[in-house]
Amino acid sequence: METGGIAERFRDKTILITGATGFLGKLLVEKILRVQPEVRKLYLLVRAPDAIAAEERVLTEVVGKGLFDVLREQYGAGFNSFIKEKIYALPGDVMHENFGLESYEVLQLSQKVDIIVNGAATTNFMERYDVALATNAAGVMHLCQFAKQCDNLKMVLHVSTAYVAGEQAGQLLEKPFQIGRALRLDYQLDIEAELQLVDSIKSELRIKCSSDDKLEKTTMRKLGLKRATHFGWPNTYVLTKAMGEMLLQQLGQDLPVVIVRPSMITSTFQEPMPGWIEETRTIDVIFVAYNDQTLPCFIFDGSVIFDLIPGDMVINAMMAAINSQWNKRAQVIYHVTSAHQNPLPVSLIEESMFRYFDINPRTSKDGKAIKNKRPLAFKRLAYFQAYMILRYKLPLEMMRAANVLLGGIYTKNYYEFNRDYNILMTVAKLFAPYVFFKGWFDDTNLRKLWKATAMDQNDDASIFNFDPKCINWSSYLVNTHIPAAIKYANDQKAKARSA
Repeated sequence: METGGIAERFRDKTILITGATGFLGKLLVEKILRVQPEVRKLYLLVRAPDAIAAEERVLTEVVGKGLFDVLREQYGAGFNSFIKEKIYALPGDVMHENFGLESYEVLQLSQKVDIIVNGAATTNFMERYDVALATNAAGVMHLCQFAKQCDNLKMVLHVSTAYVAGEQAGQLLEKPFQIGRALRLDYQLDIEAELQLVDSIKSELRIKCSSDDKLEKTTMRKLGLKRATHFGWPNTYVLTKAMGEMLLQQLGQDLPVVIVRPSMITSTFQEPMPGWIEETRTIDVIFVAYNDQTLPCFIFDGSVIFDLIPGDMVINAMMAAINSQWNKRAQVIYHVTSAHQNPLPVSLIEESMFRYFDINPRTSKDGKAIKNKRPLAFKRLAYFQAYMILRYKLPLEMMRAANVLLGGIYTKNYYEFNRDYNILMTVAKLFAPYVFFKGWFDDTNLRKLWKATAMDQNDDASIFNFDPKCINWSSYLVNTHIPAAIKYANDQKAKARSA
């Protein structure tokens, strides 16, 4: 399907995409190929030892997904040749200077690229600090270094997150960070010093403990959370994404830059099919845990407004922003969010979940329907933690003591229950900043972009819909998102059992 307007912007263009094996990356590749088959070439930078392995990753982890079924049906027997013509898998990594490419590869690529979309990131809240810094922060530095070598570059689009705002309350503007300023009042954030700190600690560990990979991993994870808290962010992910934005602002001053900050990304709303999802994402943990009957209680405040945005709307906004800001030597930020225009209270999420399970009751192993029981909810993390200790941790410690006296007959049960307890406590602690979030994302730039898109004469509003007001949250959650999240989790469990 060829169209004018936004899609026409991508005709005959060469695009470098990092993070193409991620959720948004796949959606972007599919969307470009579907609405603009006359795109010249998509270079997908993927971690792989060589070109053959990179191509295999793209064919398996990107093109081989059900997401591409619409295109697969459209092209029939010619699908593979179309993909081969349009996609080139490039083995490399943003963690390395020039992405780890050879000099001749950098030269060739820099002469071709019109658009760079940087979606490469580690989104793990508890990622190792060294890994998160290398990808989310240093990766942006390497991206800017490469972008400045591109003769024909017209756009750099960087995917960040709205939650770089941390736990701030009130209105959160679409504005850049002040370089080096932490969220914690009067604290300065020196990114180079953080990189040196990581190198220093890792060197000390290697001297003391030789090659203890497990200790290094644990130390780096704890360090990330410690530094995030020190500077005023709730986790390693959002701290390092904020660093990435700072570096982009500093190093990309002479580049045409757009930063998109999505909120919590959920399954597709419409395209290329409703409910396509990968990974158990943010709020999906609750739906999956309830389905598995492993959610006896949780933190919850029904009055809090959650900010969800379907993945396909994020992609549409990204493509519209590229078109709108084409070759403009300025940095523009878009909050790709929903709560300001279409607020979703947590109470509606809860009601939607129970409505889904009323319509689709769970069954026990003997085929009997399981009655829906609402988990015990706590409006403060401290109350939840105290309850969990009294209700579960103390009995667990009694079990451990009895296990020692009885010769270890409860060892397996103890470790399983204790693991589940620790997982729930960790998840609650990590999610508390979002469950109790008191900020709201200003979306002035996004609304202006949508207004311009809706006024376009090329039917862009229907092809590139990112208007959150059109979402009926209850219908979307009950009929699209919750079933998609549970199906994905169940499919993953089935694969694990058969492996």
